[in-house]
Amino acid sequence: MPSPIEHLFTNNKNWSERMHAEDPEFFTRLVNQQSPEYLWIGCSDSRVPANQVVGLAPGEVFVHRNIANVVVHTDLNALSVIHYAVEMLRVKHILVVGHYGCGGVKAAMNDNRTGLTDNWLRHIQDVRDRHLDRLERIESPVARADRLCELNAMHQVVNVCQTSVLREAWQRGQSVTVHGWCYSLQDGLVRDLGVSAGSREEAVERYRDAAERD
Repeated sequence: MPSPIEHLFTNNKNWSERMHAEDPEFFTRLVNQQSPEYLWIGCSDSRVPANQVVGLAPGEVFVHRNIANVVVHTDLNALSVIHYAVEMLRVKHILVVGHYGCGGVKAAMNDNRTGLTDNWLRHIQDVRDRHLDRLERIESPVARADRLCELNAMHQVVNVCQTSVLREAWQRGQSVTVHGWCYSLQDGLVRDLGVSAGSREEAVERYRDAAERD
């Protein structure tokens, strides 16, 4: 009986051969190319491939993904990635990228029970509750959930900027800017949420201003 995932090895072999044919130096260059300028913090959703969305090659983006692109101050996984990206790789930009139609955000918005994930989505519900008055004024359920996708990404920008890693980097004069984006599955385009910040204070101010915009 063939393995149910045997086709993945075939796909891999075909991809490797295609890359060698298109660019004989691709893998040689890739081995020595772990010097990205960008850290992407995004959702685990399989429809949002970090490199392809921004048209960059492997090795040009350091990536961390979890359900609904949340950055929690007690999440040592996320904090370790941020630390390595800032301290070791010296990235210049951290991209916090949500996406419209996010299942985690919709579940949080509607109080859907998901099991263990409920505990994780509680962080997004905190964002929802903080902006509940504005969200409830949006009549369309789809538009309301999409706005929460934006607010969540913006809130996570503030959380990144409040980490000890970023505060220490800025204190020693390292240039790192944190951005908040939202990606659309409908057209493949990224929207800048207007919360790019190079300090904790700037992040808080821009988040406040952007959250008040309808």
